[in-house]
Amino acid sequence: MVLPYLDYSLKASGASLGAFAAGLGLGASLIIAIGAQNAYVLRQGLRREHVGQSVAICICIDMLLIALGVGGMGALLGQMPQLLKLIRWAGVLFLLAYGARALLAAWRGTGHLEASSDVTQTAPTAALTVLALSLLNPHVYLDTVVLLGAIGASHGWPGGFWFAAGAMCASALWFTVLGYGARLLIPLFSRDLAWRILDIVIGLVMWAIALSLALQA
Repeated sequence: MVLPYLDYSLKASGASLGAFAAGLGLGASLIIAIGAQNAYVLRQGLRREHVGQSVAICICIDMLLIALGVGGMGALLGQMPQLLKLIRWAGVLFLLAYGARALLAAWRGTGHLEASSDVTQTAPTAALTVLALSLLNPHVYLDTVVLLGAIGASHGWPGGFWFAAGAMCASALWFTVLGYGARLLIPLFSRDLAWRILDIVIGLVMWAIALSLALQA
């Protein structure tokens, strides 16, 4: 009686570990790719402004969407193209505006770290910005809810749970490292030129994402 139960437990543990590793790997590959969310968290980390809040919001959004996807929301979202279309165009407008703001900051050269002790953005404004960058991008739903959800659901129970847990851990690790690890780059960004380059890159990334969303529409 003991040996068959032990063999079953080992197989179940191995399957759970495999599902967790699969979720961790796929989640990391989707999250680490440079995008609007990552660029904003990096900039907040460099300026040391509301870093914990920005990181926490990104992690919570990812966890919620992953849970919804594995729970079956991905299939439902796939049947609502009008909602995705609305989100897409709202995201295009917001990304164009944010990209223009970053490029304007690069032109003015106002990003230097000498003023980093002065908060240039209130906590509510920072929270709304990261929420908009996270939720007004249909790729977030297609990648996190639909793709991760479909693959996670294919693992069954409890494999789907462990797959979702792995993807959530990837999100938590990445945004924590990105937000708090950015301070290691502070010596580089003590010069105004480095900030100008970063703002130009952020602005171009925002506009490139906006263009890709518009073309896909």
